[in-house]
Amino acid sequence: MNRQRSFIGFIVAGAIALLVIAIAGFYWFSAKNPANLTASTSGPNAAIFVSKLSPAMVSLLVNPDRLQALEGEGELSKLKTSLFAKSGIDYKEDVQPWLGDEITLAVTTLDIDRDRENGQQPGYLLALATKQPQKSREFVELLFSKRALGGANLAVEQYKGVKLISDNSQPEQDLLAGAVVGEGFVLFANDPKVLRDAINNVQAPDLNLTSSPEYQKATKQFSKGGLAVAFLNLPIVAKWQGLEFPEQTYNSEIISLALNPKGLLAETSFLTSSEIVSPSSPLSKPVGALQYVPASAGLAISGSNLSNLGNSDLAKLWRQATATIYGSEEDMVSRFAKPLADVQKRWGINLPEDIFSWVQGEYAIALLPGKEQTIPHWIFAVEKSESVDKGVARLDAIASSNGLSINLLTLSKQKISAWTELTTATKKSDVKEGTSFSIETKVRGLHTTLGNYEIFTSDLETMDEILTTKDNSLIDNPNFKDSIAAIPLPNQGYIYLDWTKSQNLLERQVPILKLVEVLGKPFFDNLRSLTVSSYGTDTGALKGGVFFQLNNS
Repeated sequence: MNRQRSFIGFIVAGAIALLVIAIAGFYWFSAKNPANLTASTSGPNAAIFVSKLSPAMVSLLVNPDRLQALEGEGELSKLKTSLFAKSGIDYKEDVQPWLGDEITLAVTTLDIDRDRENGQQPGYLLALATKQPQKSREFVELLFSKRALGGANLAVEQYKGVKLISDNSQPEQDLLAGAVVGEGFVLFANDPKVLRDAINNVQAPDLNLTSSPEYQKATKQFSKGGLAVAFLNLPIVAKWQGLEFPEQTYNSEIISLALNPKGLLAETSFLTSSEIVSPSSPLSKPVGALQYVPASAGLAISGSNLSNLGNSDLAKLWRQATATIYGSEEDMVSRFAKPLADVQKRWGINLPEDIFSWVQGEYAIALLPGKEQTIPHWIFAVEKSESVDKGVARLDAIASSNGLSINLLTLSKQKISAWTELTTATKKSDVKEGTSFSIETKVRGLHTTLGNYEIFTSDLETMDEILTTKDNSLIDNPNFKDSIAAIPLPNQGYIYLDWTKSQNLLERQVPILKLVEVLGKPFFDNLRSLTVSSYGTDTGALKGGVFFQLNNS
């Protein structure tokens, strides 16, 4: 019989939802001694059930009740109550006594029966650690007996010493199969074949994920004490989603989540068989250019040596991702980063050639929210060098070719070079002559030298803020200090986003972000900032992290 067998039966939907809510809801716990909330394992033990050809596996490595103990009677409690109530299962009585410290969900295969004619139906496996095997066996029996009372036809088989139970449901219902394997895990799947394959993977170790060289390499990047971890086999994930890799540099990715006294740290490593090329030498401290970024900045990017960025493995990752998802980097910029495309078009410049190529020292780029919250003001600070002087001259030439004048002016006793444009303005006159005209000067950009840095800004107000508020820079901001303190040193610099100051701007540029915020409302309501950085010394892995600073930290 040809029918779609989905994996949204009660127990699976409940576990997935608990996993997602638990991860998204970590903001509750950062102010409540998160040091006590660490995982006791170096990785998912359930990986022995998962094929090494699995596209993806995600694991929660802590008992959900430990999260709820910190949360109190909040979202997790409400979720468990509502989900289990619909199934006739009492969580506290039937699940809580035996549930251990791991919940793992894996996509085991892209097509269970490997028959293209009836469509692609992925195989899903859910593994729940058990601390009381007998109690968990009683739960499996209870679950399937209730499904039988609901009209499902049960099938029981012994497979290699393991009792498998499944229901031959009606076409409009969800097929579910379950088993207790050994003394450690309860397994659920959307087809008995998925369970049989999981058992085979244990008994033939060369078949399971733990035998994969890529997975073994990835687990070395795993942060000890992480609360959750995900492993992605990138080529198979791309195939699963109907995407193609025109340029494949990275083969797999591992992501881990860990609590920090100030928030949540998500670390990821992209694994490659080639040697990683860093765009610049690692930095042991924040770049000095940040002293010229006001604390009011909503977005700040800092590092060193943009001239080699295009040849780095970070750039290869960017090209692989954009080409896979959007078809080309140009399509991605025009669709997702339209403001960047507009800037290049308006100024008639190519950012890599006309700016990045001469930035060989430290730099900082920042956006400051405008009062009207529509067009942000920008700052670009770069360490002085001979190449920078030539680059400034090149920009002056480009400005001149675009019809702008280069004028010198004084602001707060500082000599400033301004790119200006003369425009005419009209207004109705009370006299009989009618309309009168005036000439206005519009500033399109400015630059000046401060210390050992050349500073560029979009407007006079921003330049004046830099000159008059030197003691209120981002580098001295306590929130910024707390955020970068969570990022290991040395590193390649930081991308710092103040969520409260940038939210409106980002929502306009990335409309889908509003949907993401709705789905993760508790998290985004308490998000203060996020900081991204690249670091690590493994020549075969591009490692980085995102630190989410939360309001109650």
